[in-house]
Parts: sequence; structure tokens; C-alpha cells
Amino acid sequence: MGAKTWMLVYSEGDPRAVLATRPTLDRAATKAFAERLFPKERLVPLEDGSVENTCPPDDELVVGVFAGVRLVAAKEFALDLPSKLPARFLEEGRKGLVHLHAMHSVVDWSAFARWRDGKLERALSLAPDEGVLEDVGERLAFEAPYWSGEHPAIDPDEDDAEYPFPFHPLELGEAALLAFFGYVLEGDVSRSSVDPTELPLLRFQRKRSLLRWFGG
Repeated sequence: MGAKTWMLVYSEGDPRAVLATRPTLDRAATKAFAERLFPKERLVPLEDGSVENTCPPDDELVVGVFAGVRLVAAKEFALDLPSKLPARFLEEGRKGLVHLHAMHSVVDWSAFARWRDGKLERALSLAPDEGVLEDVGERLAFEAPYWSGEHPAIDPDEDDAEYPFPFHPLELGEAALLAFFGYVLEGDVSRSSVDPTELPLLRFQRKRSLLRWFGG
């Protein structure tokens, strides 16, 4: 599996329902949103991206504002402990829902978290080598089949099979994408109600602002 994400999604209600309507990207609001979240950086426009690619390199930002949903992907959200999301990002979503989603196929790691009106409801982060890095709050409904062993990471008939979880973290990460936002990046895409390639996002090069450079 080669899927990667590190993103935050702010929404007034269920983001999956909003994204399923293929909402129109508000370019002016997106630019203003990006500048508000990253005021100390100079953001240089790049060619558009899409919801399919929410794992920008460290020097880029991927952002989209739609009616009812705001999405931002940046290095800051690839957190081993998603509950430790910096307060300034939570303040932006103090009313409504905030979802964090992150995964990286190279290390088989996935993480997600959900806040409602600024209060953390669930945070999970795990990888085979590190084990469970964080497990806060009650498990969400979509998690149940994975923890109960319905999606084993390896063949249970193998005599010497050893794996730290009853599922593969990346498969749980895909299940979180589907539950939260209505799409998957890999696996059975027929389950998706959203085509992430059809939802454009703005991309920006992140540069140090001149004020910050001169100590302003």
C-alpha cells in the first residue's frame, strides 16, 4: 500500500455528506484560510492539486474551502500523538467538528483524531514497530470489525504468525477515510461515495516571510 495523508478537516456537520455533493472550491476563501493558518509564511501559488493527494512535502501546503468544509494538508499534521495538535489549529475549529487523518505506508503507520466543539472525542495512533502510540476515548463504530479480528493483517492459519494487531494499520486508516470523508485511496474504491480526484485543492509553496526573516 502506498497511500499517505496528513491533513485536518474542519466541518460544520458531517464532512462525508458535504463532500459527496461535489462542492465547489471557493478559491478566494481558500487563500484567506491558508494565510490565516500560516501568517508567518509567504505562500506562493502552485498548480492545483486534489483531495486525492493530501500528503504534501514539507515545503508545500494543500488547502480547500468548500461550503461547510475546510481542508488543509501540511507537515504539522503528521503527528505520532494526534491529541497533541497545536492549540492554534484547534482554535480555528472551536465550533463544529475537526478530524485529523494521517498515515504513511513506508512505516505502516496510521493515526486519526476527532474533536467536537473543541473537545477531543477520539485519538488513535499505531504502527507495527512502535505498537499503540496513543489510544484515547471510545472506539468509533467503524473500528469495531478491525479490533474484533474480522480483517486480520496476516493469515491466521500460519503457525508462527506474529503481528502486534488484529488488523493492518493502513487498512484501518482507509476505513477511517471512508467513515469520515466518504472515500478510500487504496482497496475497494467501489465503497466510496466521493471521488477524491474530482475535488480540487489549492497548492502553495511555503516560504519564510520577509518580516520573519528580518526579525519582524
